[in-house]
Amino acid sequence: MVQLPPSCLVLALVLGAADLILCTGKTKQPHKTLPPLFLCALIMPPPLQGINRCVARNFGHDSVVCECNSTYCDGVGPVSLPPLGQFSTYLSSRAGSRMEPGRGQVQVNSSGAGVRLTLAPYQKYQRIRGFGGAMTDAAAINILSLSAGAQEQLLRQYFSEEGIGYSVVRVPVASCDFSTRLYTYADTPGDYELKNFTLAPEDVNMKIPLLLRAQALSPRPLSLLGSAWSAPAWLKTNGALVGKGSLKGQPGGKEHKTWAQYYIRFLEEYAKFNLTFWALTTGNEPSAGEMTNYSFQALGFTPEEQRDWVALDLGPALRSSSHPHTHVLTLDDNRLLLPHWAKVVLGDVHAARYIHGVAVHWYLDSLVPAEASLGATHRLYPEYYLFGTEACAGWSPLDRGVKLGSWDRAEQYAHDILEDLNHYVVGWTDWNLALDQTGGPNWVKNFVDSPVIVDAERDVFYKQPSFYGVAHFRWPRVLLYMSFLNRRRSLLFFILRSLRMTSVCSKFLWEGSQRVGVSASGKTPLEFAAFVRPDGSVALVVLNRSSSAIQFEVWDPAVGYLPCTAPAHSLLTVAWNTH
Repeated sequence: MVQLPPSCLVLALVLGAADLILCTGKTKQPHKTLPPLFLCALIMPPPLQGINRCVARNFGHDSVVCECNSTYCDGVGPVSLPPLGQFSTYLSSRAGSRMEPGRGQVQVNSSGAGVRLTLAPYQKYQRIRGFGGAMTDAAAINILSLSAGAQEQLLRQYFSEEGIGYSVVRVPVASCDFSTRLYTYADTPGDYELKNFTLAPEDVNMKIPLLLRAQALSPRPLSLLGSAWSAPAWLKTNGALVGKGSLKGQPGGKEHKTWAQYYIRFLEEYAKFNLTFWALTTGNEPSAGEMTNYSFQALGFTPEEQRDWVALDLGPALRSSSHPHTHVLTLDDNRLLLPHWAKVVLGDVHAARYIHGVAVHWYLDSLVPAEASLGATHRLYPEYYLFGTEACAGWSPLDRGVKLGSWDRAEQYAHDILEDLNHYVVGWTDWNLALDQTGGPNWVKNFVDSPVIVDAERDVFYKQPSFYGVAHFRWPRVLLYMSFLNRRRSLLFFILRSLRMTSVCSKFLWEGSQRVGVSASGKTPLEFAAFVRPDGSVALVVLNRSSSAIQFEVWDPAVGYLPCTAPAHSLLTVAWNTH
């Protein structure tokens, strides 16, 4: 039995025969015509009263973190868009707002104040596949260092309908720098048939259980993405997992075929735990393995070598395996290698037939314009999608490690996501889901930042401003759909956020949304992107990195003018119905 909050007023509504379509959290399932029934309308307090406010802590940087523990964490809960003629806003800012909700009234006439952002829904671009982060060994260690209640709270923040609804999880294939030791799944020299292939304790005891828990919290299947850092040392020219080294022999030879089969065995072993992968990349940062004295795990490939390995080994191995529909993403490295890398790999018909997309990292983005790399690649190969597979703050020697409460890093995230989305990228994946206060563990001390920082001693975790930098690219979906045979009858139906019913969809359903045109009436420091969701509603994300508040209005020809203000150093999501 569900226990109702005392603030609710329960009304018994007698309904006639109704044709209901309920969203079950997995798929929409139509129900046959129902006999007359009683439904309870749960009348909640005004929306702002139902919010879990951020428990702010200041660590001396330019903004605050939100502290969470086993029993409390901030969040807006499941919400729905207002009726036609109104719009919703969600605001985060350096001043301390965190997904602060608001509402406005659509106007018939322009106010003439500030810049105008004009929506052009007839200009259609890419559809969005999803957002996520990486379940590294380090992330798993940190999540599991918390109490059971705090672990659950952290996973909910990322994967549940109460959180930001991540749908993509990148999983390192064996160890990476964010491990506590060096290992692969086949460390027996000369084992070309991979008879001794075995998942590591890190997989079986940490990553796999956490992935299963994340999947259980998610209202839809998670898209798992596998990336390998290095082949076993005995397959490599340098005989080591680290440093400059590539596969021995030539594409089509036994070393290359064994490395392809290694990927297949990885998929097979995870499938035994009911975890299937949406995609594999051709290997993390192949350019790193071409660098002398590179400090951690890497496997070097030139674009020509990767092209031939995919064409002769990986592609055929996947196609003939029990996982033939697994996507293959080439590159998995910095975008400054584009469009050259794509020209080499995708320009070859034998390799291209096995490739589905191009994976990019955000490091060194400032060295090459997005239009010259992402835009050029899309124009050359529009049938292959672009997908962001790694990003993190605190990686630069000039700005290293964890900065608790850094709003500047949230702006870095939001700027990069907006720039990527405005240049045909269909998804964006953060790096470690959680790290400790030093930015680790990391066996080579390559410490960086994360949107969630764990303080195991206090059994709490901190949601960094960068967490909200990603959160603004997720938004509410209509929770319940009804069509009544008798159109003269109406129903006032409020969804109780604390009621966990199978008939309620996730609040954040991004996949399938389509980027559409939006343009400014004049020069403005605002950065923005607009999307039409599958249900026809619209969401606009606006970043203001300037030190002044900026008034603007959105003109959607289908509904009217939406007056808005972007405070100084803020991120704003505006969402509205169009019918």
